[in-house]
Amino acid sequence: MRKYAAFFPLSLMALFSVSASAHLRQYSASVDNSVWSINVPNRLECTLTHNLPGYGKAIFSSVASKHLNMEFTLEMRRLPKHYSVASVYSVPPAWMPGEIQRPIAEMVIRKQYDGDLPEQAAWTMLSELEKGYWPTLYYQDWYNQYDNISVSLNASNFALPYESFVNCVSNLLPFSFEDIAYTVLTYKSNAVELTKASKKKLDMIAEYLKEDTDLELVLLDGYADSYGGRAKNKELSVQRAVEIKSFFRDSGVAADRIQVTGHGERRHIAPNITPEGRAKNRRVVIRLQKA
Repeated sequence: MRKYAAFFPLSLMALFSVSASAHLRQYSASVDNSVWSINVPNRLECTLTHNLPGYGKAIFSSVASKHLNMEFTLEMRRLPKHYSVASVYSVPPAWMPGEIQRPIAEMVIRKQYDGDLPEQAAWTMLSELEKGYWPTLYYQDWYNQYDNISVSLNASNFALPYESFVNCVSNLLPFSFEDIAYTVLTYKSNAVELTKASKKKLDMIAEYLKEDTDLELVLLDGYADSYGGRAKNKELSVQRAVEIKSFFRDSGVAADRIQVTGHGERRHIAPNITPEGRAKNRRVVIRLQKA
């Protein structure tokens, strides 16, 4: 395995339990070969990736959700053989004389898994990179008891990709697939017109479908209350579901991936003796499935 230039704070030597003669294998991209890249911007996921020659990749990621989120993943070519802990420091490069390293976090290393850090540590690493520091991880090698490892993220060529990444994160949808995968739409009495709240739900699904057309199956189940004739209610439940099918087809979902079932006035979820109960029974249930 090749060695790459990195910076090892002397104060960290005490963190290792091996002898003073232990060899330090260092991995980082050179200044000239420091490459940061982002995924094709979309509103579902943003990733910022940094190649670590001879080691793997460092990945910062954020996904569409109701909550702001950020995660750091250390993707390793050789996964850990046992549980351990890596110390994460913000290290000044050689051209910052007089600056000192600062601790960021402890990263738990799990057997046969890539390393990862949660939101606070991930954002701290990004902020340190923005200032020109090199976030660096230190741990004892799990394949060689005589070696210690340092893995550094080079801040060179970071600014422009990071700006694009931040813009991508700020444009993520404020909901996830799980938030819309099971949706109940309700209707006005004896009509195929959705209630105001259900129109908003359908608009959310439309926003999502613009970004992710890779749906395996869409199941639409239409229902009616018990007012009116049974045959009419059956027809009305099918009509409601068919209209939603047309909406999905216009949004890019193949028609053969959409299944419609009309249940009429069967399978009530509330008593039909009150206006509130009947309103709950007039519905289309949407179930989205991804591969």
